[in-house]
Amino acid sequence: MSQFYEITPEQIEKNPFTMIDKEWMLIGAEKDGKVNAMTASWGGVGVLWYKNVAFTFIRPQRYTRELVDASDRFSLTFFDESHRETLGYFGKVSGRDEDKIAKSGLTVDHIEGTPYFKEANLVIICKKIYADEIKPENIIIPEFDEKVYPNKDYHKVYIGEIVKVLAKID
Repeated sequence: MSQFYEITPEQIEKNPFTMIDKEWMLIGAEKDGKVNAMTASWGGVGVLWYKNVAFTFIRPQRYTRELVDASDRFSLTFFDESHRETLGYFGKVSGRDEDKIAKSGLTVDHIEGTPYFKEANLVIICKKIYADEIKPENIIIPEFDEKVYPNKDYHKVYIGEIVKVLAKID
C-alpha cells in the first residue's frame, strides 16, 4: 500500500507546467461536511508576500467554488495517468447533481481538516490568503475576454499559502 510523506514545496520534483496544464489536478474543499472537487488545468505555484503559494481559478457556476469560498483551506491533488478518465469525469459533472466522489471510487481523507484523495500521488494543502474576481476591465488583451469569457462567467482567482505538501511513496 502506498503511503504519503511530507515534503517541502521546494522538493516537488515534477514540472508544475506539466502537472497543471497537461496532467490536470483536482481542487477540493469541504463545507458543512460535504466534500467536492473539480478538475482544473489553470493555476500555478510561486512566491507571494514572502510565502510559497499556489493559485487556481474557478468559474462562478462550479459547485466547488461555493465550498472553497466557505473554507479557509483547499487542496490541489495530482494523479498519475491511470486516473485520466476520472479527472475528465470530475470536470464534466457537478457535485450538485450527483455524488461524483462516490461514483468515481476515489477515497477522501483529511489532513488538518482539509480533504484530499488517497489515490493522488501529490497533494498540496493551501490556506487561502487572497481571492478576487477577474474583472473584464482589467483584461489587457481583448481577445482573451472574447475567447475565454463569451458568457461573461469570469473566474475567481484563489491564492493559497502552501501549508503542507504530501508526496506518495510506493
